[in-house]
Amino acid sequence: MPDRFKSGEPTLSDQTQPIDQACWVPYVLPFAVFMGLTAPARYFPDEAHLLYVLKTFSVAGLLWFWRDRYAKDIAPGLDLAGYLAAAAAGLLVLPVWILPEAVFPKLGIDTGFNPYAFGCPPSAVMLLVAVRLFGAVLVVPVMEELFWRSFLLRYLIHPRFYKVALGSFTWFSFSAVVILFGLEHHRWIQGMIAGAVYTLLVIRQKSLRGCIIAHGTTNFGLGIYVFATQKWIFW
Repeated sequence: MPDRFKSGEPTLSDQTQPIDQACWVPYVLPFAVFMGLTAPARYFPDEAHLLYVLKTFSVAGLLWFWRDRYAKDIAPGLDLAGYLAAAAAGLLVLPVWILPEAVFPKLGIDTGFNPYAFGCPPSAVMLLVAVRLFGAVLVVPVMEELFWRSFLLRYLIHPRFYKVALGSFTWFSFSAVVILFGLEHHRWIQGMIAGAVYTLLVIRQKSLRGCIIAHGTTNFGLGIYVFATQKWIFW
């Protein structure tokens, strides 16, 4: 790949080549399905647990179906220091997400996800908790990192994002992804801070693996905190 494209500048030959119009679908559709099935939960709160199960396994199925398309983004391995840095980044975000709860402003109203609120028997409650953790730790980090830091971060550099090196940087793409990632979340300031950490990680490591691990670490730690404290508002 030409050095100019690694810095975000397409070459003349790249500009004249036709754009693969369908290349974005494996990156965007899982995210769109997840968001599309998140919105109805606000209007049908009694069915929120069923909608969460549906969107988790729907998105997991799409990610599995297109797993070969993502291999080149996730495959670049990390050394031990890289894995430790990714886990440390995830742990760094965790207190930032929790501690300013009474200080930072929020977008909209978030009632959280209380698995005990749906009148399910204890065994079903534990199953809901397991599905919630599965979604938060394994599905959401992969889905979101593919959309935000593999697709959009590069697409904002050039529409032929698949020809832009993973982890390429421009101020516009970095700022836009961090801001939009924050606005996706109820806790938007914490979301921007988390987005900045994860985005800097992929820029530094040139692999999506590290920011998926970081994101998953944050969500796993948050799940443990929520279950231990019963502060379901964070779910």
